[in-house]
Amino acid sequence: MKVIGTESSQILASRIADAVRAEIVGVKFSKFPDGELYIRTGSISDEMVVVGSIVDPDSFVQLLLLIDACEGSEIQLVLPYMGYARQDKKFHDGEPVSARAVARAVSQNVNRCITVNIHDPSVLLNFSAPAKNVSVAGTIGDYIAAMALRDPLVLAPDDGAARFAQAVAEKGGWDCDHLDKTRISGEEVSIAPQKLSAENRSVVIVDDIISTGGTIATAASMLMHQGAREVFAACVHGVLSGGAFARLKAAGIREVACSDTIERGCSRYSAAGTIAGVIQDGKKTAGRR
Repeated sequence: MKVIGTESSQILASRIADAVRAEIVGVKFSKFPDGELYIRTGSISDEMVVVGSIVDPDSFVQLLLLIDACEGSEIQLVLPYMGYARQDKKFHDGEPVSARAVARAVSQNVNRCITVNIHDPSVLLNFSAPAKNVSVAGTIGDYIAAMALRDPLVLAPDDGAARFAQAVAEKGGWDCDHLDKTRISGEEVSIAPQKLSAENRSVVIVDDIISTGGTIATAASMLMHQGAREVFAACVHGVLSGGAFARLKAAGIREVACSDTIERGCSRYSAAGTIAGVIQDGKKTAGRR
């Protein structure tokens, strides 16, 4: 088995290779004068793990090219972050279901697909190969434990992320709640934990993804006003668009952390161990057939 990654996932691909004790394949990435992408890989094997987060159009095309370059191999495709996954239904006539379109495109000619904390697990039904979604909630729990916070409170930004936050909190047996919005007037909204008080506590807001960070920044400011000792933010996918990191820090958040599904300067923990476990389980299963 060998591991190969797109330009946007080269660090994570290398970590996965180390975790499964496989060779990482070098790739040359370049562009033609007209903007077309070109890749050239090193030696591939009969079993390939292709790793690529879809963070922009170039990373999507690179992933398709890598899969094609591994033609003839048994391919396990790892999609650490799957862009376009959040539109999984048509809201207006004429719209594509982007999650379906991307899933179909990348799963052609692969044997298995692995996603990480995909926004909606029902998207897995759109892959043409068997697909499994894994969670790094436990890894985020390990990160929080290592901070040695006193009496931490784990918060989800809304009830939709409550299950994920609970999985993080279970790692350390910490209190867990989700933020609730209360409209005070036509223009004024209060954001606070639904059941538990944040007063004099270290609060960690956790979510699967931080995009613009607007809601979390507003919540952090209010939590500090409500007496929180300090506020942290941790997520799986750090999209951090539109100046989100600076916005969160300006709101008083002590540290903003994400995994390496999208490789950022604030990537504090890795999805590699979780992904490697699934890859190795897949090899054991295949060996028993």
